[in-house]
Amino acid sequence: MNMTIKAANSLVWFRHDLRVQDNQNLVAACEHAKRAGHSVRALFIATPMQWQQHDVAPIQLDFIERQLNQLAVSLAELGIPLDVYQLDSFQQIPDYLAQYTRQWQVDYVFASCEPEFNEQQRDLAVAKKVQLVLCQQHCLIAPLTVLNLSGEMYKVFTPFAKKWREVARRNAIYCAATPMPIGAPLLITDNITLDCDKVSSHAWAVGEAAALTQLRQFALTKMADYHANRDFPAIDGTSQISAYLAIGVISPRQCVAALLSHYPDALSDDQSPARSWLNEIIWREFYRHLLVAFPRLSKCQNFNPLADNIAWINNPREFKVWCDGNTGYPLVDAAMRQLNQTGWMHNRLRMVVASFLTKHLLIDWRWGERYFRQKLIDGDLAANNGGWQWSAGTGCDAQPYFRVFNPISQCEKFDPTGEFIRKYLPELESVDLKLIHKLKIPNQAELFSDRSYVYPIVEHKFARTRALKELAAMKRGAGQVARVDLDKEIFG
Repeated sequence: MNMTIKAANSLVWFRHDLRVQDNQNLVAACEHAKRAGHSVRALFIATPMQWQQHDVAPIQLDFIERQLNQLAVSLAELGIPLDVYQLDSFQQIPDYLAQYTRQWQVDYVFASCEPEFNEQQRDLAVAKKVQLVLCQQHCLIAPLTVLNLSGEMYKVFTPFAKKWREVARRNAIYCAATPMPIGAPLLITDNITLDCDKVSSHAWAVGEAAALTQLRQFALTKMADYHANRDFPAIDGTSQISAYLAIGVISPRQCVAALLSHYPDALSDDQSPARSWLNEIIWREFYRHLLVAFPRLSKCQNFNPLADNIAWINNPREFKVWCDGNTGYPLVDAAMRQLNQTGWMHNRLRMVVASFLTKHLLIDWRWGERYFRQKLIDGDLAANNGGWQWSAGTGCDAQPYFRVFNPISQCEKFDPTGEFIRKYLPELESVDLKLIHKLKIPNQAELFSDRSYVYPIVEHKFARTRALKELAAMKRGAGQVARVDLDKEIFG
């Protein structure tokens, strides 16, 4: 932000950056105010109708509400009041901000860039009404700066990751300190309440201190074993900081800084124990860079246009069975029940259930992507869109359409003791593990004679054959593929 700013009051417009540590907008606003001898205000604009249109999960909205109350206390200690105002939609924000800046004699509004199309259009409209100073901090490295030799966005992750690490090595990675108080501490008298549907998020600790403790403990005790443990949902081997990243309680810069504090060679050493987790951060950046480079991704369009030829079945009854965790495949069902009960799902399981929906049931990935957004505490358009299109084979650097996860072998490989399955499928508590792992439709009545568990909705071999035929539309790229008899070998 190399720009000359005249003396004026500053406003920090908080969005998905609900923190005081490593918040470059807050730092810039405070530095400007101190130079000019003026004050700083903070603002959060709630948009319930927009949230509903964007399918923001009620559990995430509750998490945001709780974090806003923490943020208000942290800002009050710096002498900065936080105003929370509610509007229906983004369209009302430009006029509201124009009025707000006149009321409080604010000349400059500091805010973070956001990668989504609607959010970028909102900011363009706001910039016509007020002096908007945007800072890029939702990624460690700004979108449209990690490019191939032709000056274009990478469409394959591996070369993107290599270039990303090269760029990261050339730049100092340091976190901005919390600004010094701009005035006397303020008294907080009221709780912030968002007027929208919410689901309790209290299983997740709130606040920057909790998030940073989680991050640092992971870096200290689990990061080295992340590669070995990350695919096993019964093992507590992941960082579980995605919810904090999604709403900006912590920043990607803080994540990489924590990693480098324990593994300083992770950016250059391919054999570093931290490389696997670093790649997860880079995948997050990759999907966000794609969202900026290809705005159509924000509009639920296939990245691969050949996928427009897929003749999805989109059976509503089968979709509900998948949503409820009643497909008859234990790992799929346990994963969906984890999502429904907790608002979170292990990353390996996200791939398994997405593959099952799109390839076993031939239901459009957009149905599942939307359901995830409506449930996830860590809902994030870029990661959610990228992950679903990867699983469906329609996305950028996606899993090939002909790769179909076998939900039984996935169960055997990644939950070999059945610990995770039995946690979320208590009806299988007394069923022998070997029977669960050797699930076959013809023997279903014998395995579960008490009907305590459901019949599998579709047989794997049939589903795979059908998927290969239907999804080959992406290979041929012309016309619609022939439909399969929907009643053949479909159970449930």
